[in-house]
Amino acid sequence: VQLQASGGGLVQAGGSLRLSCAASDRTLSTYVMAWFRQPPGKEREFVAGILGSAGRTLFADSVKARFTISRDDAKNTVTLQLNSVKPEDTAVYYCEADRSGFLLGYIARAQTEYDYWGQGTLVTVSS
Repeated sequence: VQLQASGGGLVQAGGSLRLSCAASDRTLSTYVMAWFRQPPGKEREFVAGILGSAGRTLFADSVKARFTISRDDAKNTVTLQLNSVKPEDTAVYYCEADRSGFLLGYIARAQTEYDYWGQGTLVTVSS
């Protein structure tokens, strides 16, 4: 599976941004899809994940109620909507796919659980 994230850029604090992830695999519906981010000088961290056509979701506490995640399996895309952004949201955002999580029915927070990821997209939030 090849994943390509896009939509990053510069945004002011309090603003919004929409990130998209395009997947090459037509069986995207059989993966847990997630967004991770890596702030400057820090480790990659879980942001949000989505499982199945029913769209069960999981969010990091730091973004809960501000970010939403959705998927369109027919178009092989996953979207992360960032609202009320803060300077601490500045990071490179990565789209990732986990096959085993789908089979087991859970959304993993550990990046080591994910099988595929692509080039990230940089989000910079100015204060």
